[in-house]
Amino acid sequence: MGHILIVDDDEIIAELASEILISEGHACGWVTDAAQAEKLLRWRRPDLMLLDDNMPGETGNTLLRRLRKSPQFYDLPVIMFTAATGENDERRARFNGAQDYVRKPVDPKVLLWRVEKALKSRGPRKHRRLEDLAEFQLQHYCEEKPRQVFI
Repeated sequence: MGHILIVDDDEIIAELASEILISEGHACGWVTDAAQAEKLLRWRRPDLMLLDDNMPGETGNTLLRRLRKSPQFYDLPVIMFTAATGENDERRARFNGAQDYVRKPVDPKVLLWRVEKALKSRGPRKHRRLEDLAEFQLQHYCEEKPRQVFI
């Protein structure tokens, strides 16, 4: 089971993809633009992100480039999830750091196979419980240093 964030301005497609993934046991949610995605990423890191490229405001590729430059999210698995069908679009997404590319309209079997492949390639990752995080914070808190947050 993976925690998956879908970033897509088309809520119908996002809900459909979410239902497909939830039916296979994944925890899933979606947001409709890059700004909301960044806000959510600061709160909780998913195991995988499905990212649309063509959204109002910031594009998915722009967000992806910024994530790859970030010390926190440089290794976050991202699958571009978009209606763009050109070979150059796929090449650009991979150049920017996408692990895979899924075209819309999506075939549920293809989506599940690509998601499973991406999750397996990153290895197992346990999500920490909030109590464990608080205990870790207390154990590593030192008066001489500024307080750090470990997630």
